[in-house]
Amino acid sequence: MANEDKKDFNAMLQDNKDMPKFQIITDVKSIEKYGGNKMYFAPPIAYDEVMKKIPYGKVITVGKIKEKYLRDAIGEYSKRLSKYCKLEIIEVADEKTPERASEVVEESIRSKEGERILKYIKEDAYVITLEIGGKQLASEELADKIEQLGIQGKSQIVFIIGGSIGLGKEVLKKSNYALSFSKMTFPHQLMRVILLEQI
Repeated sequence: MANEDKKDFNAMLQDNKDMPKFQIITDVKSIEKYGGNKMYFAPPIAYDEVMKKIPYGKVITVGKIKEKYLRDAIGEYSKRLSKYCKLEIIEVADEKTPERASEVVEESIRSKEGERILKYIKEDAYVITLEIGGKQLASEELADKIEQLGIQGKSQIVFIIGGSIGLGKEVLKKSNYALSFSKMTFPHQLMRVILLEQI
C-alpha cells in the first residue's frame, strides 16, 4: 500500500477515536456520510489489517457474453464496483442443449456445468445462487445483507448465475442463500448486468 494512503488512513483514525472498533462500509450513503471514497475504517486496527477485511466478490456465470452492448454494460458496472470492493467475474463453458431435451439430458448438462462452477468456489466462501424460486429482496435489503456478511467476517462472497436451464443439484447444495430478482424469467446473460447494477 502507498505510504501516503497509510498516513491519510492513520490520521483519520486519530481524528475519529469514537468510531466503532470495526466497521465495513459498503453502501454509497454511508460512504457519503463519512466522507471521501474510503469504504472501510477500523480504529485502532492497522491499515494493512483493514485491507485484508475488505469484501471480495466473485460472480461465476455459465457461458460467454457475445452481445457488445451487454459486455459494455458489464464493464461499466465492474469499473464502478472496483471502487468499493474487489470483484472477479468468471465465465465457465456452457453445454449445448438439444431441442426438446429430456429431463435426464438437461440434468446431465447442469451437472457438467456445475462441476466447472464448483472448481472456483473456496470452502470458506459464502455462496449466493440466483434462482427464480429464491428470496426476493429490495435493493436496500440486498445492500444490508452484503454489508452484514462483511461485518461477520465473510471475506469472499460468490454469486452464481446458471445457464439457460438453471443450476445443477451439487451447486444448489453448496448454496448458502437463494436470491431471486423477480418471478419473471430473464435471459441469463442479462442477469449479469442486473446483478452487477444491484451490488
